[in-house]
Amino acid sequence: MLVACTHQEIKKETGLDKLMKGNQRFASLRPTHPNEDQKHMLEESKAQHPFAVVVCCSDSRVAPELIFDQGIGDLFVIRTAGNIIGGLELGSIEYAVEHFKCKLIVVLGHENCGAIKAFIDHDEAPGHIKEIIDSITKESEIKAISINDKDRLDHSVIANTIHVSKQISAQSSLIKEKIDNKQLQIVASRYDLNDFKVSILKY
Repeated sequence: MLVACTHQEIKKETGLDKLMKGNQRFASLRPTHPNEDQKHMLEESKAQHPFAVVVCCSDSRVAPELIFDQGIGDLFVIRTAGNIIGGLELGSIEYAVEHFKCKLIVVLGHENCGAIKAFIDHDEAPGHIKEIIDSITKESEIKAISINDKDRLDHSVIANTIHVSKQISAQSSLIKEKIDNKQLQIVASRYDLNDFKVSILKY
């Protein structure tokens, strides 16, 4: 028996849906490792077609392709300690949005971030590492958190992730225009190192 479906009943899977379903598989220890077969990799060698940009920390435990159970050519990833971004990182995001028509940017913070912890602990940072901590120190969302907050580290991780999400659209007219025209979405998220789950942050 055929069942007719109205247009409203058929919901197209979004890029965010795809990422969150992938994370569910990863967190359940049932990843499928898609798009890693020889045929796909040879196709991607000719041209890449990422569907999302992920901005995240360089922490070795936070690999987006694994956390979201995606494969070769699926994600355009920008990684720096503490998710810190500047002109070069913004240019990389713009490149993916403009040239690959990515419709989703995900900023992924994570539990127990070392860069945020160094800021909270007032660690002496040698060389250019100090620039990372100085950048975090200037974030208004971080400044708003009380030094007496018992969950200061985790709240600061969330604040930093939200800050970067806002910063991307505030400092890129190209990205802001696409957001205003509903051609692009920015999502802030947090990864839990203990249960392997990604949660979406409201702001």
